[in-house]
Amino acid sequence: MNPSLAHTLRSLQRNILAGIVTIAPLFVTYLIFSFLLGILAKAGQPVVWLMEALFPETALSRPWVQFILAILLTLIVLYFVGRVTSEVVGRKALELFESALDRLPLVAKVYGAVRQLLDNMTGKKETTQRVVLIDFPIPGQKSIGFLSRTLTDSTTGEPLAAVLLPNAINPTSAFLQLVPMRCVTETDMTMEQAMSMLLTGGAVGPDVLRFTQPALAEPADEPGSAPLTAVGISKPAQPR
Repeated sequence: MNPSLAHTLRSLQRNILAGIVTIAPLFVTYLIFSFLLGILAKAGQPVVWLMEALFPETALSRPWVQFILAILLTLIVLYFVGRVTSEVVGRKALELFESALDRLPLVAKVYGAVRQLLDNMTGKKETTQRVVLIDFPIPGQKSIGFLSRTLTDSTTGEPLAAVLLPNAINPTSAFLQLVPMRCVTETDMTMEQAMSMLLTGGAVGPDVLRFTQPALAEPADEPGSAPLTAVGISKPAQPR
């Protein structure tokens, strides 16, 4: 190949990769905000359509005005709902509402699970849930997970862990894995750090992470005891 052409191709490749590295965080941020703003706009869209029907031939007929107004209406509703539920009367009303949902079999299961998950992630309640790493999808590749509870194997008595593995960018879908506790690597990440890392595809996160399980401390040799090999078996006596 012509040296000048090879140099040009290498320079082109290097600049394209530099552009991807620069644009990737911005693109991920755009996807996340587009997803969140789209949800807010869909929630407030029915009210905007009603306002457009009441006031035709106005600025409400413009799509971008409807989009912004729907987001603002949804944020206002969320603010007032949060303000009301933070008061004593609002908390009592919320408790009555939740007790009514508990009488609906299917709805109670779904609502209770989602509410518990959100409370754990936002730290509103005391919880044993913590950020861990497990080998997934193959050994040697670890995934961020939330250890939600521990249980026991009825056959062996070995402690097990229920670990929720949210998908990156879209943590609303996840895998639930049951693994032995010995396969779980504890981390020092907070829920906020883990969620930031998941939502940004790893672009935002801690600079230092506990990736490897700490090795168990080896017991000290007893005086007069035979030395141990790497697998913990006494060395055979050497022939004289």
